Amino acid sequence: MLFWILVATLTAAVAAVLLLPLLRAAASAEAPQSHDVEVYRDQLEELKRDEKNGLISGDDANFARAEVARRLLAATDAVKAAAPVQPVKRGNRLAQLAVILILPVVGLCLYLRTGNPDVPDAPLAARLANPGNDMNILIARAERQLVANPEDGAGWDVLAPIYYRSGRIEEAAVAFRNALRILGATPVRLGGYAESLIALSGGLVTNDARDALQKLLAIEPGDPRAQFYLALALKQEGKVPEALAAFEQIVRTSPAGAPWLPLVNDHIAGLKGDTPAAQQAGTPLGNPTGEDIAAAQDMSAGDRTAMIEGMVGSLAEKLKSEPKNFEGWIRIIRSYSVLGQKDKATDALKQGLAVFPADGSEGKQLLALAGELGLKADGGVE
Repeated sequence: MLFWILVATLTAAVAAVLLLPLLRAAASAEAPQSHDVEVYRDQLEELKRDEKNGLISGDDANFARAEVARRLLAATDAVKAAAPVQPVKRGNRLAQLAVILILPVVGLCLYLRTGNPDVPDAPLAARLANPGNDMNILIARAERQLVANPEDGAGWDVLAPIYYRSGRIEEAAVAFRNALRILGATPVRLGGYAESLIALSGGLVTNDARDALQKLLAIEPGDPRAQFYLALALKQEGKVPEALAAFEQIVRTSPAGAPWLPLVNDHIAGLKGDTPAAQQAGTPLGNPTGEDIAAAQDMSAGDRTAMIEGMVGSLAEKLKSEPKNFEGWIRIIRSYSVLGQKDKATDALKQGLAVFPADGSEGKQLLALAGELGLKADGGVE
């Protein structure tokens, strides 16, 4: 009952606010002669002043006063005659009717159809208990449960890929590691953990990532993702023959038209010396050396980030002179995203698509990477 009293009160208040201008407009209607009455009264006062100051003789003043008085009386009679007959305009009357009847009735019907006054308030605790399709609430709920029960492997397993897709790479790595510790190894968990570590290192295939990938291959031999990153690790270490053999093995075992083949073939071409001189030595533009990888293992998070930023800056400069380096665009887009520099990642995506159009195989890979990182080709972040 209290709800309906509040609704009625608010409806009456809104109706009053809307009606006031309409009622004021009707009350303020005046007869045309009302202005003349004011003018004639002013003229009578002016005659008195002129007569007092000697500007007009007494006879002339009396004559003028009589004429003005006659006109004043006529105007006053006209105003009195017009006052009772002031019909409200039809549009004004319809507007008042709409405010008083139509708007409340329409609002009530809509509420009865879509509203529910019996639904209680939904504080945060209630929304966490029933999140529906709200992804942020789902994440918050899972995080709260994990705070209370950090050994809930299923919770870590659910959050890990969500963190990764949202660009929260460090949290993704922690979640994958906990899921592996509690629930055990699966190809999905091992692959996600390895990719998170690689993303955190700006494209470096670290020792921990390599161990996870090797475990993945032991469970699921022939997994192309694990084969690719292990081949990339060999290339980063400068082991050109071994890396070339590993990439060629991926081509032999992959189905025709596999989406990863163009990137694998680019690596093969680079290792065979079919790319610019900067890549013929086995280290493509912007790739870390074996010493870089070894040094990254023992660095603090801040030092590692500084090293990554330096490598990314170097890669950005080299891409200006070698824009056809597709692998470089992949790496720099992912690196900017890992560093939290979404604007730079989006700019790099645009530049990469200018070199590799979206309708080509390389362009499609760039768009796929953008979707994975939550970037938009037309600017912004999803």
